[in-house]
Amino acid sequence: MPMVKIEMRAGKTAAYKKALLDGVHQALVVAFKIPDNDRVQKICEFTPENMEIPANKTADYIIIEITAFQGRSLDAKRNLYKNIVTELSARTGIRGDDIAIILQEVPLENWGVRGKPASEVDIGFKVNV
Repeated sequence: MPMVKIEMRAGKTAAYKKALLDGVHQALVVAFKIPDNDRVQKICEFTPENMEIPANKTADYIIIEITAFQGRSLDAKRNLYKNIVTELSARTGIRGDDIAIILQEVPLENWGVRGKPASEVDIGFKVNV
């Protein structure tokens, strides 16, 4: 049940934004083995004066924040980062240098699902991949 937030400068087309969302989701399905229908994603857009970016980046620069259950291996995380860059480059043409990824892991007991800690619920997939 990863939650994805993509921060970017405003001005891209709906198709471009959909390609970003689809690419990140596909990378999560492959690397973290989440169900294909498990999508919680949002895009937050900012005008240039409300989003400063490093001088060596382009206006395509994005920050992807993923909040996920704790427990994935370092190899799964490496696979995720690589797959995000590969998917987004293929789908949108964005350079790998313009993609920043932040993974925040939350222990299952700190995530509420159906009124209970996720550690006490069958979430439908394995976290330890």
